[in-house]
Amino acid sequence: MAADAAALNWRRVSSFTGPVPRSRHGHRAAAIRELIIIFGGGNEGIADELHVYNTATNQWFLPAVRGDIPPGCAAHGFVCDGTRILVFGGMVEYGRYSNDLYELQASRWLWKKMKPQHTSTSLPPCPRLGHSFSLYGNKCYLFGGLANESEDSNNNIPRYLNDFYELELQHGSGVTGWNIPVTKGVLPSPRESHTAVIYCRKDSGNAKMFIFGGMSGCRLNDLWELDIESMTWSKLESKGTVPLPRSLHTASVIGNKMYVFGGWVPQNIDENLSSQDGEWKCTGSFSYLNLDTMEWIGLISDCQEDKNNLLPGPRAGHCAVVVGTRLYIWSGRDGYRKAWNNQVCCKDLWYLDTEKPPAPSQVQLIRATTNSFQVKWDEVPTVEGYLLQLSLDVPTPVAEMPITVVPEASSGIKLDLHSQTPNKAPNNVQISISESKGKVLEPDNAKKNNSVSKEPGASLRLPGSTLVNVTELLDFDSRSQKLDTSVSGIASTAQNVASKQAVKTESSSTNGAALKDETSLTAASSKPEAKEPTMPSTRDTSISSALQLPKTSPPKPNARVRAQERRWHDVGIFQSNTGLVNQFYLLTEEKAFISGKGDNADVPNDTLLKKQDLTPGTLYRFRVAAINGCGVGPFSKVSEFKTCIPGFPGAPSIVKISKSADCIHLSWEPPVSPSGNILEYSAYLAIRTTQLHENPSQLMFMKIYCGLKTSCTVTAAQLANAHVDHTSKPAIVFRISAKNERGYGPATQVRWLQETKTSGSK
Repeated sequence: MAADAAALNWRRVSSFTGPVPRSRHGHRAAAIRELIIIFGGGNEGIADELHVYNTATNQWFLPAVRGDIPPGCAAHGFVCDGTRILVFGGMVEYGRYSNDLYELQASRWLWKKMKPQHTSTSLPPCPRLGHSFSLYGNKCYLFGGLANESEDSNNNIPRYLNDFYELELQHGSGVTGWNIPVTKGVLPSPRESHTAVIYCRKDSGNAKMFIFGGMSGCRLNDLWELDIESMTWSKLESKGTVPLPRSLHTASVIGNKMYVFGGWVPQNIDENLSSQDGEWKCTGSFSYLNLDTMEWIGLISDCQEDKNNLLPGPRAGHCAVVVGTRLYIWSGRDGYRKAWNNQVCCKDLWYLDTEKPPAPSQVQLIRATTNSFQVKWDEVPTVEGYLLQLSLDVPTPVAEMPITVVPEASSGIKLDLHSQTPNKAPNNVQISISESKGKVLEPDNAKKNNSVSKEPGASLRLPGSTLVNVTELLDFDSRSQKLDTSVSGIASTAQNVASKQAVKTESSSTNGAALKDETSLTAASSKPEAKEPTMPSTRDTSISSALQLPKTSPPKPNARVRAQERRWHDVGIFQSNTGLVNQFYLLTEEKAFISGKGDNADVPNDTLLKKQDLTPGTLYRFRVAAINGCGVGPFSKVSEFKTCIPGFPGAPSIVKISKSADCIHLSWEPPVSPSGNILEYSAYLAIRTTQLHENPSQLMFMKIYCGLKTSCTVTAAQLANAHVDHTSKPAIVFRISAKNERGYGPATQVRWLQETKTSGSK
């Protein structure tokens, strides 16, 4: 039984910028992070340009491609492997098909024509269209399609194919060659305009390819499976209501479901489906197949009416792309006319959130003041907003001072994925989470009765370093209470794409002109969506910050309280993944709610709410949940931060890292709020240690600088002892703090990203 159309929450994208591609059919699309790459297809002529749609900014753009630019084609094979795209075959003009293979390196928008080898015992695939082209691991699998038996393109003699090839890819770029694998079982019958998807079950880890529908004189709705490990074909029997026979539909895998949308179906359901001369129509039907249970579930039926325009209209030859758990559908033809080149095509772009968004990362502190926090959390793809909550009715742990955050510095070049917009600051820095606690390194000769010697002059020698005084190793845990002698807080790493706090490194940006490999792809900094999230009017979005910054410290074990004992207060709805928090909402006592571990908290009405300001020296706990068309997702893990105590200096800001041949240079700006004269700065480096202690994830820090200057040099010998933190991206961690007459203020932590070798596709 089909689901209620309104319950599906299809959204039509009505607001976008940039050059919108002309409507078409027979095109293909793939996603690289938040970008949808579209190539080929056509209507009044076959399109040869490459279009890109940024789902995060709702912007279309035309990248400046170069190299062996392929001719326009339609009904071609199109797969994405990391940041490269492979294009095979298709119709290059009416009646003339291709078997050429092209590679697009999206990191440089560079096309290259491939020349794959083939064995002496087999020929390469013949020219064709309407075939399936699927990627798994380092191989592409080609099945079926339609060939022209006539040498005269004006005299089309169709031949349906069911041949099967595999194409081995080289790592990064290039291909090895075509091969015809030995298979078992019975091959699916010849067909074209079918779909093929690959799904790997979590329990068995066994990858399988599923082929559904297509055209072979008559349209089909049979389902076939190829076990890729054993190369065994089998025809499947499924449960539920099987969709009508169809071709030119799309099939997309999200989780364990294969979503099938649109295509050509019989005009009359009772019609003889084997007839080649039956009447056919475009459909807007929508179903999914549970790939674990092999059961079909109908969501929109073929005869369902859409009087309120809540659903994508009927179409065939469209494209469907998955970004996160969101399904996008664009263009396609909405009717059938005899002339291939004279179709009526849809111009609309739709998306559907198929499930609630996952929990974001923990809330992370960027900067704290006496009465506010600037916070961030990792961006969740394809969401419409975030619900931020705080709790303050929990026991306050041992004195914990505020933390602050700065952008990460990177040792590698980070390229922006976005459109070529000259006035937009590029995302050239990546984010990762750092450990929030440091601890003194205990030398063997300083251990006695499980304590650390604090005697002046106690020292140890680190490998490859000079003698280091024990008193220069900062213990953030035990000394955080001594406000006049130690750094009073710590930080998580962050990035600010749009703000002026850019970390200066040797890396550079290309202002959106290219994509890099997957380890370098960055997310969009702003996310206008097709529709604003439908949220209560009580939410105050004015406290959302315009900044785009990142991450946080984990909750302290001694401050944990059972979730059901906490009272969570709404801070607001934020459209971006950053915010400035200086107030929260209180409920009147008789209407106060207690939220447990459920995904959604009760939503109070505006007559029951009042605002409460944050107060100095107070511990607050934070959690955040993402919102999309399916509702509010689960909340993140809890983070806790404390507002500043008046009188202590703020954290140093605008940290820059530059690299030379034998050292690196750290520099920073004084705190925005020094609260008096700055007496000195201290800089610390996280170092390696083999010593065991209570929390192996705690970072061990060594003081590398103390003085009045706002810069220092880190030598190669010091860097040789650096700990490379792998909490997220590999990074070397530094902390910098300022001291005034009252003592040290919160430390600024920066993570300097390290280059890593990327592994091959799996």
